Amino acid sequence: MFSLISSFQMQFMLLFSRQGKLRLQKWYVPLSDKEKKKITRELVQTVLARKPKMCSFLEWRDLKIVYKRYASLYFCCAIEDQDNELITLEIIHRYVELLDKYFGSVCELDIIFNFEKAYFILDEFLLGGEAQETSKKNVLKAIEQADLLQESVSTAPFCDIFTNI
Repeated sequence: MFSLISSFQMQFMLLFSRQGKLRLQKWYVPLSDKEKKKITRELVQTVLARKPKMCSFLEWRDLKIVYKRYASLYFCCAIEDQDNELITLEIIHRYVELLDKYFGSVCELDIIFNFEKAYFILDEFLLGGEAQETSKKNVLKAIEQADLLQESVSTAPFCDIFTNI
């Protein structure tokens, strides 16, 4: 059976505030830091300049940009021209749902102070720009297990860590 999600590949995802502050960036294509900064600056300005009632899709260079605002954060993704914008919106929404479940009504401060968890959740959900796991339950279970492992390692005495190897 053919799946639309399996042929989908995101180029990058950016999270930024209404003030234009970058909060999270994930690149799935190799670009120089200079090019990443240029793209980020250009897209943040473009998206923030758009009116709230405008379409959440725009053509930019040879890509399609799909974005959605949740509270004070914009979630912005770049996809290939032939990729489906609605799947991208669903992926953005699923990521927000995962963040909400993990943090309990996620806000910008959660992303700022727990950015490593936000990246970890994204990496459990997307791999190489493709949806790896669509089940919220499975993603959250994997994150919970990783949290438990991290907690057990951080609370174990130093010598116990090496004696159990």
